[in-house]
Amino acid sequence: MKKILFPTDFSEAATNAFVHALEFAKMVNGELILLHTFELPIYDNQFVPVNYNLVFDSLQLTEFDMFKDEIPKLHAIAEARHLDHIKMTHRLMDGSLLFNIKKAIKEDKIDFIVMGTSGATGWEAFFLGTNTGNVLAAVDVPVLSVPSESKFTKIETIGFTTRYRDKDKKALKEVLKIAKKTHAKINCLYVRTEKSDVSPSTIKQWEEEFVGEPIQFSVIPSDDVQDTIADFILFKGIDVLAMLTYKRNFFVELFRPSLTQKFSNKLHIPVLAMHE
Repeated sequence: MKKILFPTDFSEAATNAFVHALEFAKMVNGELILLHTFELPIYDNQFVPVNYNLVFDSLQLTEFDMFKDEIPKLHAIAEARHLDHIKMTHRLMDGSLLFNIKKAIKEDKIDFIVMGTSGATGWEAFFLGTNTGNVLAAVDVPVLSVPSESKFTKIETIGFTTRYRDKDKKALKEVLKIAKKTHAKINCLYVRTEKSDVSPSTIKQWEEEFVGEPIQFSVIPSDDVQDTIADFILFKGIDVLAMLTYKRNFFVELFRPSLTQKFSNKLHIPVLAMHE
């Protein structure tokens, strides 16, 4: 059974992502580990009364009470979606979010992370230094990022970008396992630029290897990779975009504000960031 870590601050964006986490757990036959972290303030006891330990105890109790109050709400969401059979455990941890995520990955042998994003469009918040972006850069397990505007719909089409490398093939096979769980098809995109060095024989070899699988390969000549991928998402009706994180700056460019504004609400889909 796959283990899925779901960090939450109980915000609206996180609660929206929780629905995606539930459905993802259903797809991959997984269990959810709900993680809430908090950081206690650092006090210099030279300037704080001796009973400052009582302040810590009070803050910890406040966090625990909130955690205790919010968890039943998430269970109610699972029950309403008839997904209350999915196993859920909970962790309340003191310390930085990133530190505790990495600790949980190691201790609980996490296979996936599902996180919500927030911000003007969701995309900028994910890729420009927020918690989710920091997690993406620091962990070695796949991260499903869910923009706050992304309401869950049945996953019918998964987009996958490739440069026809061996590591891409390995990632595609993992995406294929997920696609088969939900009877989805995969649209695989290669943007051929003037500097592209992938041979036609390599592309043909891939097509032959995956013959009979629900995968469609598209090769589009263009030097504007970002716009081409955005158009691909839009016109192919992509529900989830899977990408390797080999160039983090590429993500920033792909969803730069001008492009996101151009397509307004069209690009608010989850991204499954996979590591090399």
